[in-house]
Amino acid sequence: MLDNNIKNQLKSHFESLTQPVELLIALDDSNKSTELENLAHDLASLSDKITVLNNPDIDARRPSMVVHSSLKETYITFAGVPMGHEFTSLVLALLHTGGHASKAKAEDIEQIQSLEQPLNFEIYISLSCQTCPQVVQALNTMAATNSHIKATMIDGALFQDEVEQRNILAVPAVYLNGELFSQGALSLTDILNKVDAKGAARQAASLSEKEQFDMLVVGGGPAGASAAIYSARKGLNTGIVADRFGGQVADTLAIENFISVQATQGPKLVAQLEEHVKEYDVDVMHNQRAASLQRANNGYEITLENGATLKAKTLVLATGARWREMNVPGEQQYRGHGVAYCPHCDGPLFKGKAVAVIGGGNSGIEAAIDLANIVEHVTVLEFADTLRADEVLIRKANSLKNITIIKNAQTTAVLGDGKRVTGLTYTDRVTGDSKELTLAGIFVQIGLIPNTEWLKGAELELSQFGEILVDAKGATSLPGVYGAGDATNTPFKQIIIAMGSGATASLGAFDYLIRHSEQTTEAA
Repeated sequence: MLDNNIKNQLKSHFESLTQPVELLIALDDSNKSTELENLAHDLASLSDKITVLNNPDIDARRPSMVVHSSLKETYITFAGVPMGHEFTSLVLALLHTGGHASKAKAEDIEQIQSLEQPLNFEIYISLSCQTCPQVVQALNTMAATNSHIKATMIDGALFQDEVEQRNILAVPAVYLNGELFSQGALSLTDILNKVDAKGAARQAASLSEKEQFDMLVVGGGPAGASAAIYSARKGLNTGIVADRFGGQVADTLAIENFISVQATQGPKLVAQLEEHVKEYDVDVMHNQRAASLQRANNGYEITLENGATLKAKTLVLATGARWREMNVPGEQQYRGHGVAYCPHCDGPLFKGKAVAVIGGGNSGIEAAIDLANIVEHVTVLEFADTLRADEVLIRKANSLKNITIIKNAQTTAVLGDGKRVTGLTYTDRVTGDSKELTLAGIFVQIGLIPNTEWLKGAELELSQFGEILVDAKGATSLPGVYGAGDATNTPFKQIIIAMGSGATASLGAFDYLIRHSEQTTEAA
């Protein structure tokens, strides 16, 4: 099951186990059960702290494996075979159950330990989803820390009856005590804030007590990370406040145009960015969204959605962008119920079904190619009369028999039965005819919209598209405020360009600080 190289690495990791771990397996006669059983015995062979036992629970999902501590009475369940992106989740569950300390913040661990109510989390995932492990690992950390909390990862592609019954068409989907808790990316802090309201208030108060930053970076994507590193290297008191570190890059599967690196994946690049930032004295404030920007004495204040206020002499705004929506009837109603924006995450839930991809740019054609390996048929709808994707991608798409490309197609409505998507309508822009497609899913890939709504009340100048207007140094219309990355009017939205613009904005802000400090001194 596991190759020798992985076994050797795991054996080294498992040396840190200090407490016994039981793997309780529930099997049937399927190939997946055989695969899971082999995996369990492979793991047990690498440490005398790990044992494999049959799970006597007749109601257990099969195949499944429970990572159990008989000392702490903690339970972490994997329903399915946790390979792919979830293999790390399994390894961490073993380590944390076996006594190896979690890397979670001390205050988060203390908050988890204080929870007294029974919390039974079920997380529906796909093994190709890059966002899912973050959620699984956060909930597993809680389950390994507090015996009142249980966490179960469920492979949606394997347990399709449950997926159909619960009408799950987007992952990760989290249920708490049988009720839908969340869909999409979710951090440990997010979870704790939702289940412990007092914790969110304590966090807001703690953030507001921070001293004024020399430079505060708003946004944790490539532009924000670059800006923070350049700022810290200049010796400035630097902070990053971000909803999630990595931004959209975390949802990107293949990256093949990052110069000097022939190929990598989004989550890997995000991890490397975060590790690089941690090499410096940067205060990283995760899971926080900016709500407003105001002038203040000797600088600016950023108010967060939780009510906290952060103070800074200079700002670098790098809040990135998100997928643009179609804005047609039915889109919001069926969002997460057939309307999706991440083909890598949600594609496996549509195995053997017909889907559409809206958009004929690089993202749309790449999505169609990826989906063609999973679904029955992909229809690409492009508004224009030509595709905007690179020629190599167009040739690949045209070579696949289960991809149909329709140009001059304006999507007009998403159709559904009240629970999930059943199709869409579009207008042929040449003939004016209205047409209908029968579909199980719709993947929207029509470009980006900047995350700048929170700036609408500020004095900052924005473009007609909501982009932050910046000059060659990244300076905005507000003195001491700089912009970088996809949230700005830079003409090309690329990772490497965002990194460069982050460095430019940071250096511009540093130059402003020097000059502003000199002017203040002279005036005095």
